[in-house]
Amino acid sequence: MARRRNLAASLGVWSAQHRKTAIFGWLLAVIALTVLGNMAGQKSLTEADYGTGESGRAARVLVDAGIKTPAPEMVLVHSDTLTTDSAAFRGAVADAVTAVRDTGITRDIGDPYKTGALGEDKHDALVQFAVKGDPDTAADRVQPVIDALDKAGKGHPDVTYGQYGAASGLKGINDSLGEDFSRAEFTAVPVALGILLVVFGALLAAVLPLVLALTACVAAMGLLSLTSQLVPVDGMTNSVLLLMGLAVGVDYCLFYIRREREERAAGQDKETALRVAAATSGRSVLISGLTVAVAMAGMFFSGLTVFEGFAIATIEVVLIAVLGSMTVLPAIMSVLGDRVGAGRIPGLRRKARVRTASDKPGRLLGAVLKAPALFAVVGIAAMLLLASPALSIKTEKLGPDQLLPADNVTAQTAKRIEKVFPGAPAPAQVVFTTDDITSPEATAAIAAFEQRALASGEVRKPIDVTVHKAANIAVINAPLAGDGRDAASVDALKTLRNDIVPATLAKAPGATAPVGGDLAFSTDYNDQLTSSIVPVFAFVMGVSFLLMLLCFRSLVIALTSIVLNLLSVGAAYGVMTAVFQKGWGDGLVGTTAVGAVESWMPLFVFVVLFGLSMDYHVFVVSRIQEAHGRGLDNRAAVAHGIRSTAGVVTSAGLIMVAVFAVFGTLSMQDFKQLGVGLAVAVLLDATLVRAALLPSVMVLLGRANWWLPRWLRWLPQLGHGEETATPLPAQGTPLPQAAPPAAPGASTTGAGATGAGATGAGATGRGAHARTAAPEDRVSAGR
Repeated sequence: MARRRNLAASLGVWSAQHRKTAIFGWLLAVIALTVLGNMAGQKSLTEADYGTGESGRAARVLVDAGIKTPAPEMVLVHSDTLTTDSAAFRGAVADAVTAVRDTGITRDIGDPYKTGALGEDKHDALVQFAVKGDPDTAADRVQPVIDALDKAGKGHPDVTYGQYGAASGLKGINDSLGEDFSRAEFTAVPVALGILLVVFGALLAAVLPLVLALTACVAAMGLLSLTSQLVPVDGMTNSVLLLMGLAVGVDYCLFYIRREREERAAGQDKETALRVAAATSGRSVLISGLTVAVAMAGMFFSGLTVFEGFAIATIEVVLIAVLGSMTVLPAIMSVLGDRVGAGRIPGLRRKARVRTASDKPGRLLGAVLKAPALFAVVGIAAMLLLASPALSIKTEKLGPDQLLPADNVTAQTAKRIEKVFPGAPAPAQVVFTTDDITSPEATAAIAAFEQRALASGEVRKPIDVTVHKAANIAVINAPLAGDGRDAASVDALKTLRNDIVPATLAKAPGATAPVGGDLAFSTDYNDQLTSSIVPVFAFVMGVSFLLMLLCFRSLVIALTSIVLNLLSVGAAYGVMTAVFQKGWGDGLVGTTAVGAVESWMPLFVFVVLFGLSMDYHVFVVSRIQEAHGRGLDNRAAVAHGIRSTAGVVTSAGLIMVAVFAVFGTLSMQDFKQLGVGLAVAVLLDATLVRAALLPSVMVLLGRANWWLPRWLRWLPQLGHGEETATPLPAQGTPLPQAAPPAAPGASTTGAGATGAGATGAGATGRGAHARTAAPEDRVSAGR
């Protein structure tokens, strides 16, 4: 019978035998990627790169013509006591205009007494202007205006100046991103370290996974800078990379080290223990990483460049973490040997203990096995209840004022401008092109547009028209009715696109007039996301189903895995909707509901959760399948598999929840939504789903769990390579195993480990025969 190689075992053995090459090779690779990445610099998305639909075409017309609209800015002059017709208020407005002009970096300054930008209650005036130069770098150059206004404001104690616009809003986001990124680094790492100290009870074993995860993140950021030259990335991509890198990197090392420690506790010599860990947990890491990477690839079907950047970043960091866990980790473990347990923490020392195949399950598992139908119904009902708010989910591209904390001065200024001057912060932008922009027909079309737009009541003053003669393009900024993002504004945008523009601008010779702007961008962005949901979901679920089918050769288990994962995703959607849209308990996570979920969040959360959930699912079901394939009946196999994996699933889940929860404490709204959504879903998946729903459903299904139609039996099985399957010890025979949290992989015996599916022809049901292996082959694949 041909023996199949276990890639993970081969890499682990090679690394242990070539320790210096593996360790120094890793360090050199990290340094090289970091240096090359810094030299190349990270290329960010431009406004046109984000676009899609009609708004994307409008942005692309301007880019192709070399036209960069200066970053628009506004200064809100407000007083609770003075009115706009008072001399003191007029003086404050005049000083604001002077302060803005004297910086020398502004243009097109509009005096509100000439533009009519005065509040109806006579307590507000709006000074509008633009920042000279490249709008993509305006955020880096707007500080002098902010400083000048602060200085001018000191001379008017009864008046306040508030600045908001494309430059100041982006500057506020960049500043918050920098602070959040630093806080995430300095918070997530200690939290993960604390959990690892509890898991291992030793300082060195706890620090090692963190060091490898962080070096993987550093290497991935360098690689991302290189790949961004081909596919530019969003500013949040680095944070997403760190989030995923820490979560999976630490988990992968946890699996590996725990298994090696268990084998040593079971009496194996150092070399054998490391070889078993490589073949079992190493293979688990490989399959998990590939599963997550494939799931992330689903984002390529979104049709949006920002998602392509997220996909590339997450795939890179996951694969680098997998490579590090399978190469440099076994090399370091080989160097350290039992010294990996150095730095024991008093009171946290983990002692090995022996379990038997007839061990009674814990209280929760025992209750689940006695009343599986009850727990299945209650568990599914609980998950559906958590998911129910998602039925009314509203998604939109959040603006700077929504992303920033509610108490942020910039965000407060934006909200005041929206209230007093609806549509001013985010006017619709019509890009009007024609054969001759200076022709009488074009001029008449623009005049007709202004007249019809204002008469409709859907567009408000001031309508600003900028003509670029050389390019035959006119850029028309038209403030919409409503607050710029509500239903009234959406209706106004539809009227503008479907009625006003076709009846006026579109009638000029050779004319095109796509409508852009913030609301148009958000609308088109959401439409594109909506249309991409089906292909993304179909790809991710289809590939996941196929992987489960190949892993377990069971149609039922493959279907069950999809359904359980969908429940976790639904619960995450429900919690995000309840907290961030409806405001239920928003104060508990330190935020104020913005009335919507960030438009890219549902798709991204779905992809991430499907990848991570499959990790736990494969690990747990593999142990159940292994026990069943070696003679236990279905109920006993379920009990054995859940009991054997409970510790490591809980530990790995806690680490992921902790890392994700740290992001939920950050100030930026999208970080909060991402962190809370992922933390809740992983927590539910690692506890309720794996501890109650999965065992109850598998017990109820009985022998049907392992059903594979005859017409599918030609499918190949994901074999376990060079390993052996030995008969399961009789009831009462000891099964050496470390105390929870257990490491992933197959159960181990004194002679080695065993793995489901390692049965020659790959049979997975009862009666699968075993072969005798040489000592060096006595390892299993675990998953």
